[in-house]
Amino acid sequence: MQGKGFIKFIAIVLAIVCAYALSFTLVSSSVEKDAKNYAKGDLAKEKAYLDSMSTEKVYPLLGFTYQAVKSKEINLGLDLKGGMNVTMEISLAELVKSLADNTTDANFNKALQNAQTQLNAGGKDYIKLFVDDFEKLNPGVKLADYFSNQDNASQLKPNASNSEVQSFLSKEAESAIDRSFTILRSRIDGFGVVSPNMQKQPGSNRILIEMPGVQDKERVSKLLQGSAELQFWQVYQVQEVVSLLENINKTLASTLKDTTAVAKETTTAPVAGGKLAGLEKTAADTTKGGKLAGLGKKDSTAAKAAIAKSNPLFSILSIPTYQGENGQPALRPGPIVGWVAQKDTAKVNSYFKTPEVAAAIPSTMKFMWSVKPMEGSKVFELYAIKVTSADGKPDLGGEAVSDSRNDFDQKGKPEVTMYMTSEGAAKWKKITAEASADAQNKKSIAIVLDNQVYSAPTVQNEIPNGVSSISGNFTQEDTKDLSNILKAGKLPAPARIAGSFIVGPTLGAQAIHDGLISFVIAFIVILIFMALYYHRAGWVANFALLINLFFIIGILVSLGAVLTLPGIAGIVLTIGLSVDANILIFERVREELALGKNIPTAIKEGFKHAMPSILDANITVFILGAILYAFGSGPVQGFATTLCIGILSSLFAAVAISRVVFDAMLDRKMEISFDNNFTRNAFKNLAFNFVGRRKIYYIISTIIIVAGIGMYFKNGGLNLGVDFKGGRTYLVHFDKTVNTEDLKSTLSPVFGNETPEVKTAGEDSQVKITTTFHIEDQDPKTDKVVEDALNKGLA
Repeated sequence: MQGKGFIKFIAIVLAIVCAYALSFTLVSSSVEKDAKNYAKGDLAKEKAYLDSMSTEKVYPLLGFTYQAVKSKEINLGLDLKGGMNVTMEISLAELVKSLADNTTDANFNKALQNAQTQLNAGGKDYIKLFVDDFEKLNPGVKLADYFSNQDNASQLKPNASNSEVQSFLSKEAESAIDRSFTILRSRIDGFGVVSPNMQKQPGSNRILIEMPGVQDKERVSKLLQGSAELQFWQVYQVQEVVSLLENINKTLASTLKDTTAVAKETTTAPVAGGKLAGLEKTAADTTKGGKLAGLGKKDSTAAKAAIAKSNPLFSILSIPTYQGENGQPALRPGPIVGWVAQKDTAKVNSYFKTPEVAAAIPSTMKFMWSVKPMEGSKVFELYAIKVTSADGKPDLGGEAVSDSRNDFDQKGKPEVTMYMTSEGAAKWKKITAEASADAQNKKSIAIVLDNQVYSAPTVQNEIPNGVSSISGNFTQEDTKDLSNILKAGKLPAPARIAGSFIVGPTLGAQAIHDGLISFVIAFIVILIFMALYYHRAGWVANFALLINLFFIIGILVSLGAVLTLPGIAGIVLTIGLSVDANILIFERVREELALGKNIPTAIKEGFKHAMPSILDANITVFILGAILYAFGSGPVQGFATTLCIGILSSLFAAVAISRVVFDAMLDRKMEISFDNNFTRNAFKNLAFNFVGRRKIYYIISTIIIVAGIGMYFKNGGLNLGVDFKGGRTYLVHFDKTVNTEDLKSTLSPVFGNETPEVKTAGEDSQVKITTTFHIEDQDPKTDKVVEDALNKGLA
């Protein structure tokens, strides 16, 4: 066989990559096991333990912290881990009405309502439905009269045709969904969800959100449905705030002062060199050589406790500094006034809310955090926002932004171009003039969404025309996200939860158990069959199968793919495909042996002649998997991902690796057999005369097809599930085992004689109820109506 060295090289590289990827899961599992042992069932203690380990190096060999290890472990989907599934619907009706300046025209609003009704009934394109209905209600009336204005003059002319208006509205709708996606993503990231899955539903105005590990339905509802508020604020420079932070630190030290003599001595010990130098010196002295160094970690912990008592704020908040020309630390210029580890942000917030500290903070200042930690760390930036108006409102609101685009500057670096409305441009001119007035001390303006700072660019000069360029150390993804955030304040489309259900931890555990059991049983049965039926060659196939499984899991983790229950099904199917390739090869080898050829020749010919069939079968299934991935979503994509990866891995393991193993066995003169006394002649004379009996099979096929068509019309067509028609799903726990068929009969009358879908969810006393009752009703009170009907049926 040619290329054996290359195949061995690829196999070794893949093995190293997969082992590296899987090692993070093992390390994180070990840390979490230690946390459980430490907490002994106390969830708060367990969480505190894991938070404290976030910046500790738990992978000494490679120097990774627990936070880094956790981000690289295998991601479990909602069905395996439990959590919450939410479908958000972006109200395009509100968007269109807002773009028309909230017109009160009766026919216009009637067209909006009719379009929504048609969409709920199964229509596809809301904008097209609206335009078509408007033209029916208002023949000869131009839509441009409602939508064309000074702010969108470059995109929509006053004399634009209705088709041009439709194109404009479609782009705005798509942009609104993209902006909503960005806002929801930032909120979920702030919520602290590990590995959330968000997908825009193609061809619709819906966004699917899966949040593993989340159980608080009310909190999620407030988080996702709250209106986004984009704001522009002036900010204080760090040198303007440092004295206030020192006063806050002194106030906290006095307020939290311990009454013990030891604490008094530690707190009042004189420190030379100022606050920052003092903190540094205290820590250094504690760990210095001699007797103190011999005390090790215990004394270090005591020193930290002493620092926390004497400097409560500065023990967890670092003021940005750099080493000056004289070698001494100096304040780093800019709007960032502090760096704080994520686990300490809540404590800093609580410090700022204490009555004594709140009284010390001027009314013209408020603190806000950066939206995400600094790159490669779990440290957040703290900003001091400058309140310049008496009513506490921002200098400029999101309504002032007419458009925003991600672009490139003259040097080819990514930047964001922001366009203001005519009214916003006048205010923006004044704000930027004030910020850039001092050439030696340029000020920054914070871009804030949902009280989190997304960016705080420095203003270089006055911007008179309302067109601004925001540059910095950006990637293309950064500028695209920032552009969406800036546009979030422009005519936001309200988002509502169209459907949600909670998957409890028990369901997740049960799903894992059932999935693993099915996988293990299938795997063991195949291993036994191959070993018994093909003798020693079967063990070669089993070795290739184990390698294949290792590669599949390792590649999934390396790519950051989420493992779901359908994904496990894809792995099980891949195992079958891998074995199928070996069976084709082995059967062909047996045919060559039956012709009297020796083992080496039979193996060579067997691999050669089986290859076309193997490639044909695997390429066909791979194309199917690629189509499922491209057009599917959620569980379908999870299945398609593992299927495609599994096919590629199976071809490599079942064909290339098994051939290398056979060649190695031949080189060592090892005995190779492809059967035994029991399987040598099995199925040898088995034959089905399909062609001779074709008329019988024609009749059977015709009967089945006719019966299927008859049942289709008898039942009124296909029974579309919630995936196609939409609906509401509820997870209900009972005190005892329930019969799903009886429950269907009980609930049908209260749901308007519509039979709901009732399935056992994990255990016999827990069921998932899905109903399309009132699915076309858009009244916000509909959720309550359906829940009341469900409670009535369950009473």
